[in-house]
Amino acid sequence: MNVSVVLFTCDLRLHDHPPLRAALDGSRQIVPLFVRDPAVDGAGFAAANRLAFLADCLRDLDAGLRERGGRLVLRHGDVVEEVCKAAAESDADEVHMAADVSAFAQRREERLRAALEAQGVRLHVHDTVSTAVPPGAVTPASSDHFAVFTPYFRQWSRQTLRDTLGAPRVVRVPDGIGSAGLPSRKGLTGVSEGLAAGGETAGRERLTAWLRRGVDAYETGQDDLGGDATSRLSPHLHFGTLSPVEVVNRARRAGGPGAEAFVRQLAWRDFHRQVLAARPAVATADYRTKRDRWRSERTAREDVAAWREGRTGYPVVDAGMRQLRYEGWMHNRCRLLTASFLTKTLYVDWRVGARHFLDLLVDGDVANNQLNWQWMAGTGTDSRPNRVLNPVTQAKRHDPDGAYVRRWVPELASVEGPSVHEPWKLRGPQRAGVDYPEPIVDLSEGLARFREARGRD
Repeated sequence: MNVSVVLFTCDLRLHDHPPLRAALDGSRQIVPLFVRDPAVDGAGFAAANRLAFLADCLRDLDAGLRERGGRLVLRHGDVVEEVCKAAAESDADEVHMAADVSAFAQRREERLRAALEAQGVRLHVHDTVSTAVPPGAVTPASSDHFAVFTPYFRQWSRQTLRDTLGAPRVVRVPDGIGSAGLPSRKGLTGVSEGLAAGGETAGRERLTAWLRRGVDAYETGQDDLGGDATSRLSPHLHFGTLSPVEVVNRARRAGGPGAEAFVRQLAWRDFHRQVLAARPAVATADYRTKRDRWRSERTAREDVAAWREGRTGYPVVDAGMRQLRYEGWMHNRCRLLTASFLTKTLYVDWRVGARHFLDLLVDGDVANNQLNWQWMAGTGTDSRPNRVLNPVTQAKRHDPDGAYVRRWVPELASVEGPSVHEPWKLRGPQRAGVDYPEPIVDLSEGLARFREARGRD
């Protein structure tokens, strides 16, 4: 066997890459291929922040390949057509790619397999590239997937992960394989000002620093909004510049309660992927419908606009929404708070919030985003669907001195201590110097509306 094509999708790295390793083991030359598919744009997933991060990732991947004697081949067009063209141009016998779980990815794989078979080329799809444990590897006796995280995590934790693979030393690419130019951030509009850098190099540096200096405090600090004690690795896991298998293996080697808590969060990624793989419709439909009479975006236009713009009058909610717009990322605790506020207090359809998050999040991911929104809206896998997170109570608990709020809501910078979480209670000179909106809704009224719609006392 002389040539194999490696189709990069959600796995933009050289370390711990099973499709790349298999291709190099079986072929003298490979075509490392990435296809920029307009269907992604048509589906609404080509958000500016993700395009900017993707540009970083592709440039870093190309640089890594060039250091090893190869290069990245970039094409634009339908994935199936472009892969078949690359295979024909290089006289490739095989194509290797990572498994994925969305309905779009599953249809792509089916189309690609049929088209390649028609021209005598074999397609190999590899598990444990974007997950640590593949969907379907652990299942309950009564179903094809787990609907509750805790029993899933028990079985997930007992799985033996494969060994981490090293990066290749040499990559040989056939001559004469044409490639489009690499993208860059230049010219992209709507990119968040504080968006982090993408690419495997940046991801590995962040992971190493996190395991050395951050993970020990994770068990007690993961919900500390002001302390910002999370790993911020989610964009790299989303784009596959880091391998979840390697991250779990390295965290387990680090050991300790912080590492254990961190690994549990990584298991949530796999949990959501096994749900989506089994039930692709949950990308847009309720996993467990409550037949909610949601307020539509049209009828709740002003409230939705205030939520998106970070001017609800509830400081911790506004802080989270402003962080999202500035960084293209938001602290996980604030993702839950802002989602609860939209769905449980304003009683707006979760899909409105999920769409806004996908428009801005650099780690915007169908499985995690949609299923986390449903979890908070009470239509997903949460065993307590009527859970409501009070933004004031949560703010006092997870941002006790108000550092997070003052960082993102500068109008309140002069308000000291926990008073920053209830600016409507300020009196006298303190209130006079604060230009901040009144709450757009009373929390008790919002809760009453939610309970009435759910048919509860």
